[in-house]
Amino acid sequence: MAKVKVEARGIELSYGSTRVLRDITLTVEPGEFFALLGPSGSGKSTLLRLIAGFAQHQAGQLLIGGNDVTGIAPWKRNVGMVFQNYALWPHMTVARNVAFGLEERKLPRDVVRQRTDAALELVGLTGYESRRPNQLSGGQQQRVALARTLAIEPQLLLLDEPLSNLDAKLRVQMRQELLRLHRRLSITTIFVTHDQEEAMTICDRIAVMDQGVIQQIGTPIELFDHPVNRFVAQFVGSLNLFEGNLTAGRFASPTLGECELPPSVERAARSDVHLAFRPHVVRLNEIPDSDGLRLEGQIAGSEFMGEFVRYEIRVHQAIVIADQSHARGADRIADGTPVRLSVPAGELRVMEA
Repeated sequence: MAKVKVEARGIELSYGSTRVLRDITLTVEPGEFFALLGPSGSGKSTLLRLIAGFAQHQAGQLLIGGNDVTGIAPWKRNVGMVFQNYALWPHMTVARNVAFGLEERKLPRDVVRQRTDAALELVGLTGYESRRPNQLSGGQQQRVALARTLAIEPQLLLLDEPLSNLDAKLRVQMRQELLRLHRRLSITTIFVTHDQEEAMTICDRIAVMDQGVIQQIGTPIELFDHPVNRFVAQFVGSLNLFEGNLTAGRFASPTLGECELPPSVERAARSDVHLAFRPHVVRLNEIPDSDGLRLEGQIAGSEFMGEFVRYEIRVHQAIVIADQSHARGADRIADGTPVRLSVPAGELRVMEA
């Protein structure tokens, strides 16, 4: 099956006076694994339902494979969708659940059986044909829902938070299964999630959404290293963010105090800005780079996260978060201990407030 491109051009959708989607413009390339990422109420699931045909936009164009699908019924779009709650028929066996969409299409019985068996094999559920959903684990139910969708051979696969009902360990396992399937099938896939780790580990590109607006589109690395605004910077990964004023290379903050910024960081005088840097780039008690931010503080608390220790460090009235790698046998720095902090110049960013 040919890979399809999905294009949204100036999509607008409102419910009464509430604007749900605002000037949504994006392109999902053929065969791409694309994520819609954002908090609850950002419009990501609404956009996915619109692409599936379960909602209609009031303005703009939506194209699948170059064809405008506005007004076309969901079952005529050749789109497969996996829902958050899996939507399995509890009274049907696994095989009947998978075959349901094929039988609705009035396909010959031997074709239905062949496609059902192939879909179950694809998701690793051969031998489970006679079981019912209540005899399966959450991960197995998710695979049945995926097999049912793949059996109809859709040109576009839509995933609406399919991992949110699974426990943490199973989520990690299933997202790798999704990535494996995508690489095998190369089907254009749009994945909705509020979990930035899920999106960043398996998707080629991500559209970050907030309040019905696409804030930024990019690869996971682009979004993490070069966020275009404060919302993206805070939503994609952890962030230290301090408000203040910038004057001749000095940053003055009511909480962080005054500090000298390196020459490589923006030096034009501006008020109401934020100084931002990631917790993992903060170095404790090391010889600082000659060109970097230097601070002094005191350990206010810590959390052991396994691979690293997350320290809260009080600097004047501010709390700076510093993630430090953990080595076996190493002790945490005790609360109240004075520490020196440094941040490399290349990791500092001045952002609009």
